[in-house]
Amino acid sequence: MGSFVGTTLEWYDFFIYGTTASLVFGEVFFPEQEGVVGTLAAFATFAVGFIARPLGSVLFGHFGDRIGRRNVLITTLLIMGGATVLIGCIPAYDTIGVWAPVLLVLCRIAQGVALGGEWGGAALLSVENAPARRRGLFGSSTQIGSPAGLLLASLVIAAASAISGDAFEQWGWRIPFLCSVIIVVVGLAIRRGLAESQDFAETAKTEGVLAMPVVQVLRDDWRSVLLGAGLGASNNALYYTVATYTLAYVTGTLGVPKGETINHLTIVSVCYLVSIPLFGWLSDKVGLRRQVAVAALVGAAFVFPYFAMIESGESWLILLGMILGLAVVQSAAYAPQPAVYSELFPAKTRYTGASLSYALPTTIVGGTAPFLATWLYSVTGSNTAMAWYVVALSLLAAGCATLAHRRHTASARPATPVGERVEVTDV
Repeated sequence: MGSFVGTTLEWYDFFIYGTTASLVFGEVFFPEQEGVVGTLAAFATFAVGFIARPLGSVLFGHFGDRIGRRNVLITTLLIMGGATVLIGCIPAYDTIGVWAPVLLVLCRIAQGVALGGEWGGAALLSVENAPARRRGLFGSSTQIGSPAGLLLASLVIAAASAISGDAFEQWGWRIPFLCSVIIVVVGLAIRRGLAESQDFAETAKTEGVLAMPVVQVLRDDWRSVLLGAGLGASNNALYYTVATYTLAYVTGTLGVPKGETINHLTIVSVCYLVSIPLFGWLSDKVGLRRQVAVAALVGAAFVFPYFAMIESGESWLILLGMILGLAVVQSAAYAPQPAVYSELFPAKTRYTGASLSYALPTTIVGGTAPFLATWLYSVTGSNTAMAWYVVALSLLAAGCATLAHRRHTASARPATPVGERVEVTDV
């Protein structure tokens, strides 16, 4: 529950940025850029946060492998929430000129650094305390934070849109960002009561900690990093194509009302929220890496039908395509990832290794997917090129999942009761 609630709050902050970037940031922060150019500029700032994520994974992974998972997670929450509130306070370009996009980029970098360190700690807290043969299910609790945060973000944005009406582009978009201060307070109360990971506590007592965990990861486990990054590539491309690019495409190109697309996103989030634990449970039955490989191959076959569905302009087909894309195809590959990554690295470097493996594909593929899809469409007038790009990444992910054999296993013991702290006296 601690992992789920914490990542929900983190992803809420991240998703309200992605959604508002699709809908209004081009006009608010880049008004001198018309049409698709303004959208590209907004998506460029979206990508900046992803570029910062490997830095966050190395930085917080270092401390997570030295002082523990719990303390790092409190820090990432404060940074993420603070940056989000500040975004809601930045004046528009018409008020302070070029400083508006500059401040936006700086806050976006802070978000990216925080999220780069968030996922690894939350994933390990759940997987390292999981019972035997249930790591896929327990690890998926971290992944549930993604659709839960998306659902919460879409609901708050919908409420803000209803409250502000036609003024949403002037001031209504700020409401979800400012509301983040409430979420930070709730998140801190929850995370202060989390127990430390048993694997970390025991390893630190018996083996000590490394001075530079990232050095050992890059020296001894660089193959695991590359395989982990490769198997996460396609689901990142698919996710951000569906959840971010689709919003901009159907509203800007097809003329679908913004309110309708937000409602679609809310429905998809509910389905996604239910499907992730189901696929997490299934991965324990059929095999973690086998499920990721199969899901990647299904994704390769699905991408062309998906674009055909959204290009139809039919509301129900767009909704169906988004549900199949996120709640079925992407969810099946996404749910087992915490357990897969934890088995690729030893406990002494697991935070750094897992975080880096997760951050690389989100940076290289996920952060650039909306920008790339928008640019390719502006150049070719078609989504075909983007579809082939996702197919290639899906085949890469299937191959990496097949080669990513288990090297380490997290301990399988009952978790320490919530509120019971595990002290590490020799660190």
